[in-house]
Amino acid sequence: MGLAGELLLAGELLGAISAVRRIALRAARAAWREEPMPPAQSELLRLVATKPGISVTEAAREMRLAPNTVSTLVSQLTRAGLLGRARAEGDGRSVLLTVTSKMTQRIAGWRDLRAELAAPALARLTPDDRRALAEAVPALLRFAAQLGEGQAEEGQPGDAELGEGQVEEGQPGDAELAEGQLGRETR
Repeated sequence: MGLAGELLLAGELLGAISAVRRIALRAARAAWREEPMPPAQSELLRLVATKPGISVTEAAREMRLAPNTVSTLVSQLTRAGLLGRARAEGDGRSVLLTVTSKMTQRIAGWRDLRAELAAPALARLTPDDRRALAEAVPALLRFAAQLGEGQAEEGQPGDAELGEGQVEEGQPGDAELAEGQLGRETR
C-alpha cells in the first residue's frame, strides 16, 4: 500500500473509530446515573489511574496546569473519596496520588455499562462481522500505541500514549478512561 492508500485508510479508520466512540459515549452518558464531573477533575483522575503514584508536580506538568490548580483538584477529589494521596518516602513535601477503590468501582461500572449497551449491537451483526471486529482488536491497540509513540516523540502528551496495551495490569485501560467515563462531564 502506498502513501495515498495509507492516508485513505487512516482517514477511514479514524472516522469509523470516532463514530463508534461518539455514539457509544452518547448512549453511556444517557444511561449513566452518577453525578457529572468537571473535565479537569476527570482528566486528573484519568492521568492518576494510568500512572499510579504520580506526584502533583508531575500531574501539573502533564496536564499543563499550574501546580496550585492541580492541588485544588486533588483536594476536591480527595474530599469526594475518588483520589488518595500519600507523602513520598524520603521527601515529606511531595505527595503521590492514586485512585481509590471508590473510583476503581466507578470506572468498572462505566466499563460494564458500555459493554451492556454495545453487546446488543454486536449481537445483531453477522458472525463474520463479529469475528472481523474481534480479530481487529489487537491491531487497533497496536495502532493506538503507535499513534501515542508519535505524539510522545513530538513532545505532545495525549490519550493515545495512555493506550490500554500500555497500562499496568490491574489498572483501567484507555477504553475505560475515555472522555466521559466518570459520568456526564460538564462542558
